[in-house]
Amino acid sequence: MTSLNSSSVTIRDFRPEDAVAVAAAHRAGREHLVLSAETLVWLNAQPSPEEHFRTFVAELDGRVVGAVRCGVVLGTTTTGVGYANGSVLPEYRRRGAATALLAAAERHLTGHGVTELHTWLDDEPASQAFATARGYRIGRTMQFAGRDLALPLPPAPVRPAGVEVRPAADWADDPYPVFLVEADAILDEPGSEVPMDALTYEDWLRNDWARPDRDAALSVVAVVDGRPAAFSMVQTDGADRYWSAFTACRREFRGRGLSKLAKLESLRLAAAAGYRHAYTSNDTTNGPMLAINAWLGYERCAGERKGIKQLERSAEQEI
Repeated sequence: MTSLNSSSVTIRDFRPEDAVAVAAAHRAGREHLVLSAETLVWLNAQPSPEEHFRTFVAELDGRVVGAVRCGVVLGTTTTGVGYANGSVLPEYRRRGAATALLAAAERHLTGHGVTELHTWLDDEPASQAFATARGYRIGRTMQFAGRDLALPLPPAPVRPAGVEVRPAADWADDPYPVFLVEADAILDEPGSEVPMDALTYEDWLRNDWARPDRDAALSVVAVVDGRPAAFSMVQTDGADRYWSAFTACRREFRGRGLSKLAKLESLRLAAAAGYRHAYTSNDTTNGPMLAINAWLGYERCAGERKGIKQLERSAEQEI
């Protein structure tokens, strides 16, 4: 790739040696985000012929100060939708890095047929003004919440007859029954602008189950009469930070408290394993999960807003 220069900013492709700096930029000012350098290397090493995943890095005076991860949204019958999520170290903002990173992502994705680009923005005026000035419409709100795992967890509710909770590691040899929970639950996930109605087992295995930060021992599945019905999937940084990647329940099993059971057991295991900080996020219209998280002791710590931009079709090749 030919480097793109904007003022003193250089935009180039991610290299494995960038991982620590990119992770630091991603987390700067966002203690609720959990993303390891190891996972960044893994994400950029995966073949993605349909997703066209790519990470662009911003350099200022030879230092990596930010990055954007972008690709085509998979798992949906809706075509032409892409995503671009990035960040820049606070002390290097307003020097053109974020603008150049977004421009690189837009060029790349337009070259692969993307006409609608989604991004997440910090829920604060400066981020929203930045996006609005670059053609993004501000949409729905996500809420982040955290809890100290050193504090006591609520007592477990009475478990319904026929229900057990087991670590996701029990399905290491055949995770397909766990996949079926996610494929069903995401069909009506609150707030989603794009229907996730075409998730394939192969994509789920490659992009979710196989993530190096996915902790199968701390992820918990609620089983009803031997059949996975709900789960709480977890990612960790391998040190002290725990992230609830997705808590889901098959629609036919809802209303029985299975998601609550799975998430509580997962947090209990995480605390016992020495993890200290737990974080989660939800669409602000997702009343049931917000209620579960409040019962579990989570408290709101930050927010995000969705930004959506219509891209013009172009014959321009990738940069």
